[in-house]
Amino acid sequence: MDQVQMWKQIATELEIESHQVKVTVGLLEEGNTVPFIARYRKEMTGSLDEELIRAVEERFRYLTQMNQRRKEILRTIEEQGKLTEELQAKIETVTKLQELEDLYLPYRPKRKTRASVARERGLEPLTRILASTRDLHKIEQEAITFVNPEQGIESADEAIQGAMDILAEELSEDAEIRKWVREYTWNHGVLTSKGKDSEARSVYEMYYEYTEPVRSMPSHRILAVNRGEREEFLKVKISVEEEWIFAHLRKWFSIPIHTYLEAVVQDAYKRLIAPSIEREAHARMTEQAEEQAIHIFSENLRHLLLQPPIAGKIVLGVDPAFRTGCKLAVIDETGKVLHIDVIYPTAPHNDLEGAKKAVLALIKKYQINMIAIGNGTASRETEQFIVDVLKEVKQKLYYLIVNEAGASVYSASKVAKDEFPDLDAARRSAVSIARRVQDPLAELVKIDPKSVGVGQYQHDVSQKQLTESLTHVVESAVNYVGVNVNTASASLLQYVSGVSGAVAKNIVKKREELGRFSSRRDLQSVPRLGAKTYEQCIGFLRVTDGGNPLDKTPIHPESYHITEALLSKLQIEPVEIGSDHVKQRLSAVDVETMAGELDCGVPTLQDILEALMRPGRDPRDEMPTPLLRSDVLKVEDLQIGMKLQGTVRNVVDFGAFVDIGLKNDGLVHVSKLSDRFVRNPMDVVTVGDIVDVWVLQIDQDRERVGLTMVESALPKQVG
Repeated sequence: MDQVQMWKQIATELEIESHQVKVTVGLLEEGNTVPFIARYRKEMTGSLDEELIRAVEERFRYLTQMNQRRKEILRTIEEQGKLTEELQAKIETVTKLQELEDLYLPYRPKRKTRASVARERGLEPLTRILASTRDLHKIEQEAITFVNPEQGIESADEAIQGAMDILAEELSEDAEIRKWVREYTWNHGVLTSKGKDSEARSVYEMYYEYTEPVRSMPSHRILAVNRGEREEFLKVKISVEEEWIFAHLRKWFSIPIHTYLEAVVQDAYKRLIAPSIEREAHARMTEQAEEQAIHIFSENLRHLLLQPPIAGKIVLGVDPAFRTGCKLAVIDETGKVLHIDVIYPTAPHNDLEGAKKAVLALIKKYQINMIAIGNGTASRETEQFIVDVLKEVKQKLYYLIVNEAGASVYSASKVAKDEFPDLDAARRSAVSIARRVQDPLAELVKIDPKSVGVGQYQHDVSQKQLTESLTHVVESAVNYVGVNVNTASASLLQYVSGVSGAVAKNIVKKREELGRFSSRRDLQSVPRLGAKTYEQCIGFLRVTDGGNPLDKTPIHPESYHITEALLSKLQIEPVEIGSDHVKQRLSAVDVETMAGELDCGVPTLQDILEALMRPGRDPRDEMPTPLLRSDVLKVEDLQIGMKLQGTVRNVVDFGAFVDIGLKNDGLVHVSKLSDRFVRNPMDVVTVGDIVDVWVLQIDQDRERVGLTMVESALPKQVG
């Protein structure tokens, strides 16, 4: 398969044009990043988005590796003197690696097998007789002539068995047979799991006597069963109705089956085909389950990162705890730490009065606008304490519960130690909780994405693939939002298109030397930020208060001349961009005509117009704002049918977890997300959504609540 065929193959799979694949591959090979291509090379790619560009990149890599494997296989078979024109044509046109390996299987160097031993003993001619006649007497008579004690063949029966072994191996290595059995097993196979010890207590008890069709088993159950097998609680097998397979395998022979050939069919399947096909089916199930789990984690992470910032607030961050006390951190509107403290309102200290006095003093001294409480240990007890404190505050003051997943990881990291060398880990955690309110993206990029608490079964999937996928998500989110180069940390800057960790540190160091960057051009003096890096990153970096108003927009400097020509035609001064009258003039532009006059592409001009109308736009502002609270909710307060508002904290295969203000998030099962059938919960809700829910079930002992987003799903007496 040459490069042109590869482009056509990818285009067909992704339902795009071949030239789009060609151009995209070329741009990637030139060292351009995916966010840069998606944003600033739309004319070239036909406006492919990041998802499609990554798909092109992945498929091209796969087909390139497959081509290398194809060449190795052709060379090996040719060296054996067994490469026919027909076989070569099949190898050169196959598009799946598995099918390529099937074609190579008969020629692959093998360890000693029953068939290879039989061939060494000279029994191959007997296989031709076995497969060409139904006369059993003739077969047995011919077999006598192969008896040779010196070769280890003591009887005619042993000779026939050896010939059958050869036939069984040949049948099992037929590429078309394997392909058919593989698909039949996938479409009709059933996974069965049994408990190794049916009396043993474990979280896997529902799988002790369990069966489910291979093809329709959802990813979370596949990964759960895999873990149960790995931890030796379960025995897992994939089985299929064998008679249909035997019937198909019998057709491989050119004559009606006789006793010996029937034994060959059964041996070929049971001993040689079934074990490997079962492993393949299990691997395919696992691969698809991992892909789904990684996809869910990635989507949840993206929505978490894009939670809208609550800017311009002085925040009191509270990291709850029992014995060691609640750590407090006051930060100003820019995230600067103003005060660090610790209080002991919870058991075993129960110093409610002292803690209340301290918090009230901080609220008064720093004019605190908002309180952020981490949702970890002692969270609800601390929440109740804060609610009691707020009753004594004259001004209206709200609090919110912040998902503190990963805060402890951050607080013990080198990044946190470099940022706050004089604080211990717990106090750093309180700062992180407060900052997550002001700018979730800027704070969360400091944490390993796997630790932010929006995944499921993340320890049961390929860690390499998970890391790659989550890194892409963080990179995509950072570049989608854009970065203020005069305030961003090195942790945030390193996710900007084209910027490495070393360059990110150099940007911060240069900023400290200059005081601040006054224009995008200033970044050209940053060490190791060369021309290619500048091209890739500069459109995503903002200078919000510099001399050139275009520097605060996502317009790339390479398009400044187009922008300036546009503004000149419309008689608009650059300093006016973003004003209402400018928006009106820009919205009236005929894009097609103007693009022709400016000699630029329509997509580029559309992006320029959007940027000029809203130069300081933060796309996160369009997301639902966090749910603020002023009172606490207890499980004892709940009643079946009660309507509540909550925040979606996590979305999984089987539903969504919603924070309604209790210690544990309530679960909305996938069947209760909508009054219509829902295949994928993400079609209905995403992390951060504010949703209306009704209480469906209450388990006070375990403090678990079942919720519904469909009011009609409530019992009739409360509906």
